[in-house]
Amino acid sequence: MTKLPNSEQTSRPWRIHDLVRDFRLLDVWALPTLGGPDDFPRLVEIFASSNTDSDSRPAQALWVVRWKLGEIFGWDEVDEDDLPDSEMLRDRLPQDLRDGPTGPEFKELPFEPVYLLDNEWAAEIANKTVHGVLHLSWVPDGQGAYRGQMSVYVKPNGLLGKTYLAAIQPFRHLVVYPPLLRRLERVWREEGELRSTTTSRRPSPG
Repeated sequence: MTKLPNSEQTSRPWRIHDLVRDFRLLDVWALPTLGGPDDFPRLVEIFASSNTDSDSRPAQALWVVRWKLGEIFGWDEVDEDDLPDSEMLRDRLPQDLRDGPTGPEFKELPFEPVYLLDNEWAAEIANKTVHGVLHLSWVPDGQGAYRGQMSVYVKPNGLLGKTYLAAIQPFRHLVVYPPLLRRLERVWREEGELRSTTTSRRPSPG
């Protein structure tokens, strides 16, 4: 798991840039998912199937606390006055992205897919604390292969949102991201091995 400078995201010609001009780029990570030029759909499917279950007990405990606090204080119940529809990323899409695919639905993570292209995918979450955007992309590694890249954009919802982001900052890097990315690496490797085994067992033509 490698945290990258923001320039690794901002220097590339992603479509997301025009949609998040009023957001802050919070994190950019190199994902442990080395592959070929056509492997991005597999990354998207694996990521969408991720959940908040983890082998890490601190991560499990943190998610339990987060959902309980959200239930008590109503953080995840968004009214029109909390975040008008005009502010949603999906309502900012140009026509070509609006008419295109959004990508798979998330199994458990509280994001909604927004758009899917050959080398980038965006999803968003909006509640009373923050409006967040998750962006996955598929970038060449300079050695003939490709790797996944994850970027997170945020726009805090008032003072509550700013306080919330400040409070969770140390937990994101120490508790949330490591088990999530370890699981991603494990599933990516296992699926790759399974695909290689399946391919090697196919009978040769003729």
